[in-house]
Amino acid sequence: MKKNLELANNVSLLIALALVLGFIYWARVIVIPVALSILLTFLLSPIVTWLQQHGIARVVAVVLASSIALSSIAGALWGVTNQIGSLLDAYPQYEDNILSKLHQINERDRDGLLDKLQVITQRITEQLSDSSVIQDSSPAPSAEKERIEVQPVRIINDGPFQLSQLWSVFGPMLEPLANAGLIIVLVCFMLLNREDLRDRVISLIGVEQVVHTTRAFEDAGERVSRYLLMQLLINLGYGVTVGLGLWLIGVPYAALWGFFGALLRYIPYLGAWLTAILPITLSLLISPDWSLAIQVIAIFCVLELITNMIIEPLLYGRGIGVSQAALLVCVAFWTWLWGPIGLILASPLTVCIVVLGRYVPYLSFLDTLLGDRPALSLGQRFYQRLLADDVDEASGLIEQELDDSERTLPQVFDDLAIPALVQARMDFRKGTMDTDEQKEFIENLKNVIEAEDKNSVIRTEEQQESAERKVILAIPARDATDELAVTMLGKSISNDHFDWHEMSSLGLATDIIVIASVYPGSLAHTIYLCKRIRTRFPDVMIVASRLGMDDPDMIKNNSDKLHAVGAKVVPPTLQETLLELDKLYLLDVPRTDQ
Repeated sequence: MKKNLELANNVSLLIALALVLGFIYWARVIVIPVALSILLTFLLSPIVTWLQQHGIARVVAVVLASSIALSSIAGALWGVTNQIGSLLDAYPQYEDNILSKLHQINERDRDGLLDKLQVITQRITEQLSDSSVIQDSSPAPSAEKERIEVQPVRIINDGPFQLSQLWSVFGPMLEPLANAGLIIVLVCFMLLNREDLRDRVISLIGVEQVVHTTRAFEDAGERVSRYLLMQLLINLGYGVTVGLGLWLIGVPYAALWGFFGALLRYIPYLGAWLTAILPITLSLLISPDWSLAIQVIAIFCVLELITNMIIEPLLYGRGIGVSQAALLVCVAFWTWLWGPIGLILASPLTVCIVVLGRYVPYLSFLDTLLGDRPALSLGQRFYQRLLADDVDEASGLIEQELDDSERTLPQVFDDLAIPALVQARMDFRKGTMDTDEQKEFIENLKNVIEAEDKNSVIRTEEQQESAERKVILAIPARDATDELAVTMLGKSISNDHFDWHEMSSLGLATDIIVIASVYPGSLAHTIYLCKRIRTRFPDVMIVASRLGMDDPDMIKNNSDKLHAVGAKVVPPTLQETLLELDKLYLLDVPRTDQ
């Protein structure tokens, strides 16, 4: 029943997503201007806020910010249009050089692969045309021998000028102008009434969800506004630098290539090199050698290195919370859905989707698919690598934690190895892991633990015999899982104060007995061992390490049961076990200054 309900929920979710995608594609004439308006609102909002903080009224601040943005866009379009027209007018100056380069390419490729393919294509075309001629030359039926001459018919309308003709001329121009006007009005309205719009959205979602909604708004607003502003500044600087660099080395129409550099750099990774194709091609055609093209390539390489390695990490800070691979896929998707406008909107829309998946439980898979947070925790990765028999990577995770942090080996065991043992025991009980797989997993973890150098813990190679050292006997509560817990304790304990012995040394005179058990099993066996040991050795100190529990109520319940049968302390982690052993050592050793 539960599986059927989950399946029905998943199907409903997929249907809802399909309907949403269908709507935004079908209603793109309306949705695109609204999305662009929201984008510009996010972009201009920090500017309006800054102007207001300096004593300018909101209405004046909105008008100033909107005017600056509109003037910048109009100026850029005017400059690009002039540059493209000038480039087309200047084509005759480069025509002879271009034709000469093309002739050289054709001469060099006369016996090449392209020439052979062209010859084969021509032969196939000639054969097909010959067969069609033969079919057309076959005798026609007698009834079709007479030639029928068809006279062309022309309709001449001498009537007055109609409005439909006017619409056919100016109609295609009115739609972009209408969209631009709608975007300007929406941006001004949203900037003037952004608090009211925010409150209405919160009320629509539900006041009871005000905490999550507020966090989502703050998260999305901070990420999108900062990202768009930083990206705009970086792209403008990149475009200006490209234009200046190309102008200095003598590439024609450098301002045009700088504009395309700023625009196409909205495409992650690929945009800069798409920009470089045009000036590189032009430099090859207008220059008699390769030097100009090499200089163009060098400019783009240096700019990409500086921008990606220095400027972007410095300005972006913690980033936008979207993985780069997912961002590339989303750029392709939104470009396919909305065309060039989708290319510009891809990054902010993806950020909003990730934030939505982070705060809406049913859409959490979107955060997993598109977000930049690790999909698996370090403990989950460790467990998965052991299941995959990748002992080297599992050992590397432990070494990485020891090298990158100030934690000790028992702390790393508590964070990685103990949770892995707990998860393996739970999977075995649920039936998702069989006996052979459990044995293989335990063997892999044993190899990882034994590979850890004891020098990870402060030890001395030559131990000095001392009357103050206590003998510890470590006993696994039940099975191989608990034996691994004993092994980890043995790897972690200091030999300066204790003589460590495991179950085989039961005949020794013992001061402390450690019983190691891993949750969720072995509690009954641990209680049984405590009873037996307390009956046989009434004066020995029993430390019952109950590892892998994180629920405080469960820890207290287990501790009460084990204290009742003679356990002195019941630590829930390896690190706390070592601390308790140190306390017991100091408790029974007299002070040297007395």
